[in-house]
Amino acid sequence: MSSPDREYPVAPPAPLKGRGAVTNIQGRYEKDERERVDDGWQHVDDPENDGAPPLRTQVFEEHAKSILTRNSSPDIPFTASLNPYRGCEHGCIYCFARPTHSYLGLSPGLDFESRIYAKINAPDLLERELAKPNYEPDPIALGVNTDAYQPVERELQLTRRVIQILHDCGHPFAAITKSSLIERDIDLLAPMAERGQVMAAITVTTLDADIARTLEPRAATPARRLRTIRTLAETGIPVGVSIAPVIPFVTEQDMERVLEACAEAGATSASYIVLRLPWEVAPLFKDWLAAHFPDRADRVMSRVRDMRGGKDYDSNFATRMKGEGLWADMLKQRFQKATRRLGLNARQRGILDMSEFQRPAKHAAPPASPQLDLF
Repeated sequence: MSSPDREYPVAPPAPLKGRGAVTNIQGRYEKDERERVDDGWQHVDDPENDGAPPLRTQVFEEHAKSILTRNSSPDIPFTASLNPYRGCEHGCIYCFARPTHSYLGLSPGLDFESRIYAKINAPDLLERELAKPNYEPDPIALGVNTDAYQPVERELQLTRRVIQILHDCGHPFAAITKSSLIERDIDLLAPMAERGQVMAAITVTTLDADIARTLEPRAATPARRLRTIRTLAETGIPVGVSIAPVIPFVTEQDMERVLEACAEAGATSASYIVLRLPWEVAPLFKDWLAAHFPDRADRVMSRVRDMRGGKDYDSNFATRMKGEGLWADMLKQRFQKATRRLGLNARQRGILDMSEFQRPAKHAAPPASPQLDLF
């Protein structure tokens, strides 16, 4: 981790192929600090060093105690969310969920994208939750913390099983992803879309494949995400684009082009979020800037602070998503002009239909017996 008296590392570590974070900083709850040191026998930061084993993704099974997360944040358009995985192999350097790995005693850096926890009992927990007599249906946001369609989903299919339950119960949900794997589940999503029970959003930060490769190393390419938007739209699934995050001088200049490409592909709605750097995300992002964009690192962070009241991050509900000040206002104007010109957000997003919800039969409470108990 960079020392507190300097903003960027003197010699930024070399990026690892296929990984977003360039360091494995310790979480904020760790008591002891550890640092790798080159003693001359082995060059620990040399990417060509044959003695350093490649960083492989490890997947751990987790039995969660609950599966639906509730929130009352006024700037979030949903109250219930479901995340089948903790950690995300996509490795997006800006991910606001990175600090959650600190709760596990792991690093929000490379650990977050290489040590994935799969909630293998997620489908069963969801089914039991929906079967409760006092459960009131409310649209569920799927995969908002970590991507529900990250690579491990191809094998484990936890997201597929969750959607199957929602499909069978007529329970509405909205999914957001950077992965083309969502196309696998069109057989479940399309019928739900006909009933007004599902919406999808594809995150597209930039159309520049080279930037995306370092920014979101294991997510689908920008071109592949556009194809996913087209595929979903052609099957009748309402799909929007999320430009999240907007990074000054890195992806910000691409905003209008992203909106144009997504509208042409069939997106009907759009949203954006300004770069957020909570907790350990700030030093991780600065290390990434120093490694990939040293020529503009100072400009990027200066603009970020212009939109965050002079700080790296401000968690105020009123401003944390869009920022504040002159530059934030200019971004907002650019976004609004582009969406009006392209016909995006022309209609208010439809309210998902909850009228057909039925509790899972497998866990439904048995009918009351007319015979009174003797004891």
